[in-house]
Amino acid sequence: MNEDSFRVAELLLDDFKCSHILMRLALEAQGRDDPDLVRAMSGLSLGMGQGFNCGALSAGCCVIGYYAGRGGDGESEHPELGAMLDDFVGWFTAAATGQYGGINCSDIMKFDESLKRDRCPALIIETWGKIKETLADHGIDITVVPQEEKP
Repeated sequence: MNEDSFRVAELLLDDFKCSHILMRLALEAQGRDDPDLVRAMSGLSLGMGQGFNCGALSAGCCVIGYYAGRGGDGESEHPELGAMLDDFVGWFTAAATGQYGGINCSDIMKFDESLKRDRCPALIIETWGKIKETLADHGIDITVVPQEEKP
């Protein structure tokens, strides 16, 4: 078990959901804390509360956007943001569909707490690994806080 696996387990034991965990990992990689941003991720957990798209999928897109998206008046998004999202979503779709039959929370955990305990930790860890890989492939260092561009 690596450091990320331990951290995911720790956050799950503290009752954080997949979407919270992925954003916490992103923030922690930069030595940051943003409870408001983590709280906002609550809307994605458990498939937007309805069993729709897995929170790890939607949160993963948010984390990629956190690193590569536009955040202020003087900023622009990374020119390869679309390619990063395509890569990540394509990977997640193939992995989740192949393993669980779909990308929805209802496909993966079927609203069964025992399946959630068995499946979600590994999926969160794999998703974080893919996010880091995708960002690195496009030249983004997850430990660096983007600086606002000046006009």
